[in-house]
Amino acid sequence: MNKVPKFARSAGVLMPLFSMPSVYGIGCFSRDVDVFVDMAVDMGFHWWQVLPLTVIGAGNSPYSGISSFAGNSLFVNPAGLFEDGLLTAEEAENAKYRGEPYLVDYDFARENTARVLRTAYGRITPALREEMAKFAAEEEYWLEDYALFMALAAERSTEWWNWEDGLADRNERALAEARARYAEEMDFYRFEQFVFFRQWLAVKKRINDRGVGVIGDLPFYVATDSVDVWVHKKDFLLDKNNRPAASAGVPPDAFAAKGQVWGNCLYDFAAMKKNSYSWWRRRIAHCLRLYDALRLDHFRAFYNFFAIPAGDDSAVNGKWELGPGQELIDLIRKDNPDALFIAEDLGLIDPDCRKFIDGSGVPTMRVFQFGFDGTASVHLPYRYESCNVAYTGTHDNNTTLGWLYEINPDARAFALKYCGFSGAGWGSGGPSCASTKAIIKTVFASSAVLAIAPVQDMLGYGSDTRVNIPGVAEGNWRFRLPFELMLTVDRDFFLDVNNTYGRLGRGKE
Repeated sequence: MNKVPKFARSAGVLMPLFSMPSVYGIGCFSRDVDVFVDMAVDMGFHWWQVLPLTVIGAGNSPYSGISSFAGNSLFVNPAGLFEDGLLTAEEAENAKYRGEPYLVDYDFARENTARVLRTAYGRITPALREEMAKFAAEEEYWLEDYALFMALAAERSTEWWNWEDGLADRNERALAEARARYAEEMDFYRFEQFVFFRQWLAVKKRINDRGVGVIGDLPFYVATDSVDVWVHKKDFLLDKNNRPAASAGVPPDAFAAKGQVWGNCLYDFAAMKKNSYSWWRRRIAHCLRLYDALRLDHFRAFYNFFAIPAGDDSAVNGKWELGPGQELIDLIRKDNPDALFIAEDLGLIDPDCRKFIDGSGVPTMRVFQFGFDGTASVHLPYRYESCNVAYTGTHDNNTTLGWLYEINPDARAFALKYCGFSGAGWGSGGPSCASTKAIIKTVFASSAVLAIAPVQDMLGYGSDTRVNIPGVAEGNWRFRLPFELMLTVDRDFFLDVNNTYGRLGRGKE
């Protein structure tokens, strides 16, 4: 194997795209991203970490998407369609959101995006049509199945395994008839994805030109009701009715006392091995076109994964099964020798799994909030190593200020003392919040090669701005930051911290 590429010592901001300011009810590929990135550069940051940009599924979760390859059209910027001459000025103005600026309005975003995309599609120019045809040819290996799936799903309002036998089982004659019947709808969904990728890659180029890299996030599993499972049934553990033979999840941990039942179907790794894990390898390569580095969620499942009997509503009867192991990691490395990865290795990790993770050569995560449970935790900053990526908290954590309010007084006193914070006022939030700044400074001063802070921690926000509560199905993924509040971040403080602790590096070593 070649030498594994490494991050340079640097720092980043965790900010979901849907949380970005915009005038459309959800963060999108608007110029607000450029302002955010300019601010990040001014503060000495060189990484922006996002959550998955794929089409969202149940509960608006980006971790249960209906396609591993298609992009979330809710991120399309109507202003960009106006600039392409596909919307009038009045139509672009009417697409603006007039409601609550602090939360994502998914219902509005869906209706609004569908309307503007349908209007724009009806006006596509010959030049854009030619550009779209080239895109469709290059992405045919996933785009055609996605377009047909979306057209079929829109009429049926039920899971794919409940479709007519010929379609659920992907009978070639039935599929050919469906492609002919839904030819126009399929073309619209090609256009939808063409616009998504065209806008995102233009945004990403501007980001990269400013010296900032994008860290993407790859969910380990996919939703059962997804294009991926419908098309690649043999790669998944399904029963005779095309339903999951078992469910993904995790046993009890710090996030959920009864464990978590995610509902995703499991992979048939024995079947995947026979085709050299082709679906996984294409998925990884595809993501690395969209991002400059990739966080591999639930990394431990490459070693062993938790299988919960189908139909169970708790994880108590689950058991561990062996994953593909280093064989798949090596293939991914071989395909993408220059790629930067981060392994999400949180939760309960047994010694054998830890040996696998540490031996994979992929940088692993450390989270400040997990370091104060009364044990000599690896999440205490003095134990961070240069192979770690350190966070004050992740999208699954409370905000750091919210965490300080909720932990027991002794743990809070220890955490604050550890960070050199003394005196009163730890609970005073906002951009001048001294306690969260002390914690960020401590994490950034550590030996971890990359240090990342969620934007809520940089602004000293409380638990009402939390992104996700694991195990809770509804009400997540809604935090949105108004433009004027984004501007209140203490830029001088973060530039000083990044400069003081040697985090002005860029890219790879």
